[in-house]
Amino acid sequence: IMLLTDPEIESSLLISSDEGATYQKYRLNFYIQSLLFHPKQEDWILAYSQDQKLYSSAEFGRRWQLIQEGVVPNRFYWSVMGSNKEPDLVHLEARTIDGHSQYLTCRMQNCTEANRNKPFPGYIDPDSLIVQDDYVFVQLTSGGRPHYYVSYRRNAFAQMKLPKYALPKDMHVISTDENQVFAAVQEWNQNDTYNLYISDTRGVYFTLALENVQSSRGPEGNIMIDLYEVAGIKGMFLANKKIDNQVKTFITYNKGRDWRLLQAPDTDLRGDPVHCLLPYCSLHLHLKVSENPYTSGIIASRDTAPSIIVASGNIGSELSDSDISMFVSSDAGNTWRQIFEEEHSVLYLDQGGVLVAMKHTSLPIRHLWLSFDEGRSWSKYSFTSIPLFVDGVLGEPGEETLIMTVFGHFSHRSEWQLVKVDYKSIFDRRCAEEDYRPWQLHSQGEACIMGAKRVYKKRKSERKCMQGKYAGAMESEPCVCTEADFDCDYGYERHSNGQCLPAFWFNPSSLSKDCSLGQSYLNSTGYRKVVSNNCTDGVREQYTAKPQKCPGKAPRGLRIVTADGKLTAEQGHNVTLMVQLEEGDVQRTLIQVDFGDGVAVSYVNLSSMEDGIKHVYHNVGIFRVTVQVDNGLGSDSAVLYLHVTCPLEHVHLSLPFVTTKNKEVNATAVLWPSQVGTLTYVWWYGNNTEPLITLEGSISFKFTSEGMNTITVQVSAGNAILQDTKSIAVYEEFRSLRLSFSPNLDDYNPDIPEWRRDISRVIKKSLVEATGVPGEHILVAVLPGLPTAAELFVLPYQDPAGEGKRSAEDLEQISELLIHKLNQNSVHFELKPGVQILVHAAHLTAAPLVDLTPTHSGSAMLMLLSVVFVGLAVFVIYKFKRRVALPSPPSPSTQPGDSSLRLQRARHATPPSTPKRGSAGAQFAI
Repeated sequence: IMLLTDPEIESSLLISSDEGATYQKYRLNFYIQSLLFHPKQEDWILAYSQDQKLYSSAEFGRRWQLIQEGVVPNRFYWSVMGSNKEPDLVHLEARTIDGHSQYLTCRMQNCTEANRNKPFPGYIDPDSLIVQDDYVFVQLTSGGRPHYYVSYRRNAFAQMKLPKYALPKDMHVISTDENQVFAAVQEWNQNDTYNLYISDTRGVYFTLALENVQSSRGPEGNIMIDLYEVAGIKGMFLANKKIDNQVKTFITYNKGRDWRLLQAPDTDLRGDPVHCLLPYCSLHLHLKVSENPYTSGIIASRDTAPSIIVASGNIGSELSDSDISMFVSSDAGNTWRQIFEEEHSVLYLDQGGVLVAMKHTSLPIRHLWLSFDEGRSWSKYSFTSIPLFVDGVLGEPGEETLIMTVFGHFSHRSEWQLVKVDYKSIFDRRCAEEDYRPWQLHSQGEACIMGAKRVYKKRKSERKCMQGKYAGAMESEPCVCTEADFDCDYGYERHSNGQCLPAFWFNPSSLSKDCSLGQSYLNSTGYRKVVSNNCTDGVREQYTAKPQKCPGKAPRGLRIVTADGKLTAEQGHNVTLMVQLEEGDVQRTLIQVDFGDGVAVSYVNLSSMEDGIKHVYHNVGIFRVTVQVDNGLGSDSAVLYLHVTCPLEHVHLSLPFVTTKNKEVNATAVLWPSQVGTLTYVWWYGNNTEPLITLEGSISFKFTSEGMNTITVQVSAGNAILQDTKSIAVYEEFRSLRLSFSPNLDDYNPDIPEWRRDISRVIKKSLVEATGVPGEHILVAVLPGLPTAAELFVLPYQDPAGEGKRSAEDLEQISELLIHKLNQNSVHFELKPGVQILVHAAHLTAAPLVDLTPTHSGSAMLMLLSVVFVGLAVFVIYKFKRRVALPSPPSPSTQPGDSSLRLQRARHATPPSTPKRGSAGAQFAI
């Protein structure tokens, strides 16, 4: 016995080896969320912790060892006997550091990185691993569609093939019994229903078994399919199908090949006749199985009682949640009897020889009902003297038991009470051979079910003896094969005349596409025998696929795609290309692949390319990937245009800070890195409600009115979208001047936009304090790069009192005042304690400057170097001319409007390369 302590108090296990007489405590260094015991080795346990780690113990919890971190909840499994050679192998789904999921296997006591295996190449969709019997299932979404893969008996994974236009949104594996997969698939046009599909033995090729099966959501949001597999009789299922918004119950005895409605009982509980005519009226059952182990579901059957089914439901045209009664069938669903008018929990005791029923009610009860004749008659028994609120019922382990335990409470405040009920005293002897009669399994009188006649032993209803161990089927005899033993093969559909004919999307000759000349393949007749059907002879030979020599075929239907279905790849990373051929001799085929970047490879057959072709592109761009196939009988070619990109890290919008009205403005998106592949630019500017979309990183536009405008550019690169936003001031006229600073400012300049914005604000404040000019007239923009420089703009301003804007003369006066203060070293600010920065007038500019970021643009650096060299050249020429004929100093009466003379004075007084502090020649550009 193992007990878990309350994790809010401590994390420990209490283990007893003497049926609970004594316990020993074992402290844990993790908190257990769930346990999974090995199906064969009783001391082997897997423990899943609350922090998503998986531990193993080979000593019934006395010692633990970490297997793997980041394990997905409920996605870990023990090895399956027969399919795995190592009984201690563990299958699990684990998350990587970057959030991807992958399928891993390893030994429970040796799960190091070196000893882990990855049976499925690459990543899988989160929460998709299923290990069940001989099958392993995973899901991988690409191109927006889920794709499902299966491994049969731990062989290589193959993609599961549904009908071409099923286009599944969701899939649930219902059953993997009898070497076959029963799956519920929600197709593209379904919302609350699923289609049932059944596979071949390998679980690869699926055919439709039943359409529009009802589904619902469980208490925890899980999907529940209204399908029930009847225990004890292979191939028998019950399903609730939605037809014209009505839900009806259907039954099949041959794994979904044929379905029919349930015949309602002839009489009700009081013996009155029931008028219910098929197909307008039938019996409908609720098929949900209880997830609570302490309560029976609303439908029940047992392997050891193969003919008995107990369920709740109603009689009518459709399934209803009202007027629910209890029904029983003792002949495997052929006929039904009503046993109660209200819902009851039913337990099977003594191989179904005893049925125990207890009413579903919120009130306390003291009675239960017993039946010894498969539900034909019921006797009332008292199991407690005080009425009990029943919480659950448990049968002792083993189907031959005659002991059950009822647990509940006498009042809502009392503790649990357990009542053990032993029915052994009812029987005075064990059953003998003469107490049994033969019973033949049938479907509406048809004795051949799944290709065999089966006769079971049943206890005679009048004999009250204890059955003991399960007797099983008395005899089984194979039947002669008929058309009813065969279902339609993959790609074929059953028509109204019963024939299986190819679907419109299916080419029967495509089945030979994977074989080569000289080999053979199985040529389908359009039929396949239902898996686990035991029929012999008859039409088996006629309907069975025939071996046929592979025809020599020219290549046709060649395609080249990426493994993930995308048309993009990342620079410097592996991209896997898959070559697909619809038909053609694949063994004697020459395949040539040109990646479009100067690299090409050749292969001699398609089988050598099953895992795809891996290639790394070292440059970005659009590459034309071509594949040419030739097998001597013909040739085919295909092309893929692959976009190779690298991640876009930064976008910087470059445009003037200020511009004049009706003047064309250029805006450029500067990227880092500069080459990232195919891009789309989305521009928002002015009052436009619709964006401008371009493939180029620059645009030109005009503003027709004054004011502040915001411009935003969004750059789309693959799945990433980055943007930058800038403001631009628009005026009829303005003045601008280049500013320079004390050299020590460069020591503190990290050359990032945030620093430039903050320093611009500080410079503006110091200018306002030194000159008294209102801040609305001043705009300062620190420029990127070193040495640190800035652009000062003097702007017109509308007075709030309603006065007109400043005139050109006003702007000129403000400009002269600013220059005067700058030349007097009156403009300065404190960068940090002890660090004073002086602001100087550098030289005039003829146009507003553009905010270019050298760090992210090679062209910006080239422009800056060009300006420096031109400036040096002008300075040298000027000096040379000055030596030849130095002009006399200009007269103090020179007019301010003489721009050529001003320019000469500025160059003489403050050369652009080395501006002197306090020079009187600095002027504003207009």
